Amino acid sequence: MERRPKKREEKKLATTFYSKQKILCPICKKEFEKEELMSGGGRLIAGSLTDELRRTYEASARYGTIYPLTYTMGACPVCHAAFFWNDFDEKFEDDLIGIILDNEPDRKKSVEAVFPHYDFKRNRTLLDGAAAYYLALLCYEKMPKSWSPTIKKAQISLRLAWICSDLDKECPNRNYDFTSQVFYRKALFFYQESLVLEMAHEEDIAGIGNFGPDIDKNYGYDGVIYLCGLLEYKYGQKEDIPLRLKKLDEFKRAIARVFGLGKSSKSKPGPLLEHSRNLYDTITAVLKEANIVDIDDDEPASEE
Repeated sequence: MERRPKKREEKKLATTFYSKQKILCPICKKEFEKEELMSGGGRLIAGSLTDELRRTYEASARYGTIYPLTYTMGACPVCHAAFFWNDFDEKFEDDLIGIILDNEPDRKKSVEAVFPHYDFKRNRTLLDGAAAYYLALLCYEKMPKSWSPTIKKAQISLRLAWICSDLDKECPNRNYDFTSQVFYRKALFFYQESLVLEMAHEEDIAGIGNFGPDIDKNYGYDGVIYLCGLLEYKYGQKEDIPLRLKKLDEFKRAIARVFGLGKSSKSKPGPLLEHSRNLYDTITAVLKEANIVDIDDDEPASEE
């Protein structure tokens, strides 16, 4: 009887790799490996852009569902300090290092309560990515204003809301949908607070480098204004209706100014203008329903 050749065992399709250059933690001075997402080969199939300026990705037939945000926050597996990757190269003063080191037990306990069993010594899972972002949020709470921590906490909170919504899809009925709402409200507070501090010249908003909010495009300062209005509309308080309508009216006017600038500037991303127009129309409808419309109200510039 003819023997059939054994089938070649299929290799696991890789989606990440570890950088040759190890990362030196600026807090505990220990080295650790950095896992990075591979590009190309059909791993990431870009989908639509949500109204929150998040890029969606379609599941690949070969690689399945990939969540790029999982790998975009640095986290030390030794002292559980976490920062944006580019901040690992910054100089940390000794007193700041001491503060973050002393906070390690509380920081780790807080994160484990929401994202249990995370582990930075294995290939990152979606849960590990969420834990890294939450650790970073707690670390930036300890950072001085020179680090622009407020706008960084805003971006981190918004991405955490996204990641938690992904976790809810992957692991339903574990309250990640509720956790996502909590981080959306944190994002709302920090985005608006960052503008207040910027206008008061108390904290430079530009310290974040890339405003994101996602990793594929930088929507700049106008993106921050847009997100302040959008998050206020979607996740703002609804107990004090007069206050809610007042804030919505303020952001509607700010968004109208974005349109006015966008008409004459080719540097502004088209998708941002499109989403801003939609948000402007939505808020206008809400205000009209509440009979809050100015006769001399500024209309956004035409895109024609």
